[in-house]
Amino acid sequence: MTLRYDTISFLSDYGLGDEFVGVVKSVIRSIAPEVAVVDITHDVAPHDVRAGGLALARSAQYLVPGVVLAVVDPGVGSTRRAVAVEVGEGTSVLVGPDNGLLAPAVAMVGGASRAVELTAESYHLPSPGPTFAGRDVFAPTAAHLCLGADLEEVGTLIPVHSLVPGVVPVSRTEGEQIHAEVLWIDRFGNLQLNLDPAELEPLGSALRLTAGDIGRNSRRVNSYSSLESGELGVLVDSYGLVAIAVNRGSAAMELSCVEGDSITVESGGPAPATPVQLQPKRSDELA
Repeated sequence: MTLRYDTISFLSDYGLGDEFVGVVKSVIRSIAPEVAVVDITHDVAPHDVRAGGLALARSAQYLVPGVVLAVVDPGVGSTRRAVAVEVGEGTSVLVGPDNGLLAPAVAMVGGASRAVELTAESYHLPSPGPTFAGRDVFAPTAAHLCLGADLEEVGTLIPVHSLVPGVVPVSRTEGEQIHAEVLWIDRFGNLQLNLDPAELEPLGSALRLTAGDIGRNSRRVNSYSSLESGELGVLVDSYGLVAIAVNRGSAAMELSCVEGDSITVESGGPAPATPVQLQPKRSDELA
C-alpha cells in the first residue's frame, strides 16, 4: 500500500519510566509497519498542556511533513474532544486532545485547513477503559491517516474556529521596565523569555534582571562563549527569542526560576571595573 504519510512525530508527557511510549509505538507499527516514528520528547511535565504546546510550537517548522501525534491529556476520559487538525492543505495532520495543546503549533505553520472530532470508532482499538486515549484512539488514528484514510473518514468535521486555543503569554512594558515570562527552561538551565529581541533595543546592552527578590546585572551578547565562565548574559536563542544564560552554568539556578515565573528587564549593568596593575616586587622585599 502506498503511504500517504511516512512519518509520525510523537510528543507526550508519558516519560520513559513506564511502558506507555513503547505501547503507543507498537500500536502504530502493528497498523502501519512502514511508518517511521520520530520522538520529539516524552519529558513534558505531567499534565502540563502549556509546556507541551510550546515544545510542539518550537519544533513545528523543523518536523518532517506527516502526522504529528501529541498527547498531554489531563482531561482524558472526560468530555474533551479528541481531534485531528489538517494544516497546509493536507501537508500534515496533528492528532491529539482538543485542550489547547495543538493550537500553538497550528498557528506557527499558518493555521488549520480542516479539523475533525475523532468519532469513527472503527479506527480505534477496543478499550477496557477510557484513560489511555494515546493507545486506543490517537495512535491507531494516526497510523490509519498514514495509510491513506481521509480526515473525514476518521472523524466528523468541526469548525476550525471551535478548537480550543492555546494560551501564550505576552510581555508588557511599564515605564522603562519590560515584564516578561519564562516560557521554557532547557536542560542547561537557559531561560527562554516571551520577548522578541527588538523589544530590548531601547534598553541598551547593559541590563538589570529581576526575578522575585533576586536582582542581577547582565549584558547582551551574541553567544555563550562571549560570557566569562559563570557570567549571566542575554542573547537571542536558536528559536529567535530572548534567552538568559550563564556560561557553563544555569541561569535558572542563578535567578531561582521555574517555567511561568516573571522576570523584569530594564536598563542597568555591572559597576565599572577598577583596573588593578601588578607591579614586580622590589628586590629589597624579596626574602
